[in-house]
Amino acid sequence: MADSLSTGLVEEKENEKEDKERATKAVNVDLNKKKDEVADTRGFHDKNGGARGQKGNLSDLSLVRFITTELTRGYFLEHNEAKYTERRERVYTCLRIPKELEKLMTFGFFLCLDTFLYVFTLLPLRVILALLRLLTVPCCGLGGSRLLQPAQVCDVLKGFIMVLCYSMMSYVDYSMMYHLIRGQSVIKLYIIYNMLEVADRLFSSFGQDILDALYWTATEPKEKKRAHIGVIPHFLMAVLYVFLHAILIMVQATTLNVAFNSHNKSLLTIMMSNNFVEIKGSVFKKFEKNNLFQMSNSDIKERFTNYILLLIVCLRNMEQFSWNPDHFWVLFPDVVMVITSEVAVDVVKHAFITKFNDISADVYGEYRASLAFDLVSSRQKNAYTDYSDSVSRRMGFIPLPLALLLIRVVTSSVKIQGSLSFMCVLLFYLGMITLKVLNSIVLLGTSCMFVKEAKMEEKLFDPPPSVASSRANSRANRSKNTYTAAPQAEPTSDRAGVSLTPGVSPPTEKPEGTSSAIPKSDSDTFLTTPDEDDEDKILNNDMGLEGDGLKHRTPKKDLLEIDRFTICGNRID
Repeated sequence: MADSLSTGLVEEKENEKEDKERATKAVNVDLNKKKDEVADTRGFHDKNGGARGQKGNLSDLSLVRFITTELTRGYFLEHNEAKYTERRERVYTCLRIPKELEKLMTFGFFLCLDTFLYVFTLLPLRVILALLRLLTVPCCGLGGSRLLQPAQVCDVLKGFIMVLCYSMMSYVDYSMMYHLIRGQSVIKLYIIYNMLEVADRLFSSFGQDILDALYWTATEPKEKKRAHIGVIPHFLMAVLYVFLHAILIMVQATTLNVAFNSHNKSLLTIMMSNNFVEIKGSVFKKFEKNNLFQMSNSDIKERFTNYILLLIVCLRNMEQFSWNPDHFWVLFPDVVMVITSEVAVDVVKHAFITKFNDISADVYGEYRASLAFDLVSSRQKNAYTDYSDSVSRRMGFIPLPLALLLIRVVTSSVKIQGSLSFMCVLLFYLGMITLKVLNSIVLLGTSCMFVKEAKMEEKLFDPPPSVASSRANSRANRSKNTYTAAPQAEPTSDRAGVSLTPGVSPPTEKPEGTSSAIPKSDSDTFLTTPDEDDEDKILNNDMGLEGDGLKHRTPKKDLLEIDRFTICGNRID
């Protein structure tokens, strides 16, 4: 019995040894095969599959074999399908940019036109109605607590500003300014034109704040404690601003007129090449969707302003040639060159910005919906701002100085004499009112369609925001409330309303009865979208969180919360 057991153990050990030897031989065979394959790809293996020596390998390194390998080697793009699909989508996005951008530019152009025509058509009528109400109050008595409604007060202030600034502009000699600028050298004029562009953006940045301060000072409830310097100082500041901004635009138009009338067109060429320098300053910066929205609004305002400047240049030139229609066709190629260069620069700039920052072309549809929302909301009963002021905040386009300059140029270029001339002026005025009304109706219908497509109807019923606090106070309150609510870790509920994009969730706030982690920001709180990195630093410093601690991020601002583009240039936060 013992012998049988010992023999069984011996047989098992032998079987195990045989299995190990077989496994070792199989592994060696696999290794040899792999070595042979590697040697064959490098050209060190002979036709029979045997390994050669070092001399044989060196003799096989021939130029013919290398060229043959280069000509016959292959690769498979499907092994990196995601990468090449993404590259193809980028190309398609760049091809879609011109169409989507021009849709936004066209819609924004008619918005600016509607605001610009308002100054010439409805604003004088509203001022006359407000003055009639003011004159008839002693006869009819006060029907309410206010002598004039806040909107009427703002209209009267705008009318007085326009009248005073026009009387001041009548003392400015356009011809003397033209000859003074024409006597400068080409390089000096180029520098002057660039300085004027920067100054225009600075004036637009501060000008709307001056006008808003005047409107609020004149219409705020009197029960509140006085915290301002008075209506008259604010009014004088507004008059001074509108006058200086109009003078600045006049110098800009005069410089452009000198470039048109130069014999060699060198100044005009240099000024047009300046637009392409804008590509260098914008394309290679980091852009987010909110920053691109600001740049798009700035481009709309810039394009519309250039059209008005070209109109002024044409009027001045036609006056000098006694309104000869042949001279217009002399100016026409230069006008086309200016407009074409502006459009080309905008298309190239936006195409590469969207490419480098992975932004879809559909974002311009969201921008149109955001601008349309402003128009629709300004037509409601609970509107808290005039539509022209809303456009000014969005795009930095202030129509008062530009309209003042156009009135000054038209009145100096066109002589009105006789009853027939007055009849023509009346017909022209009625034509402008008709154009304004038709443009407003079409814009309102188109805006309602855009708002409905973006599913933003519910936001129209939100109450208007309260008086906005400053940016510093808003950030301080936000970080303070976040610190207070952080230990509770209570769930938040979505705010009422539909977000502009279906893929972006709307900002959240705490249920009633609890302190909100992030307070709702008003539309006038920020000039631009706050930097997320700065917000994270503020929150982390206030909460004392470091390393792997809990990190609270503020939600991205909705496009509707970017209330105005009154900043200098294309500033990127």
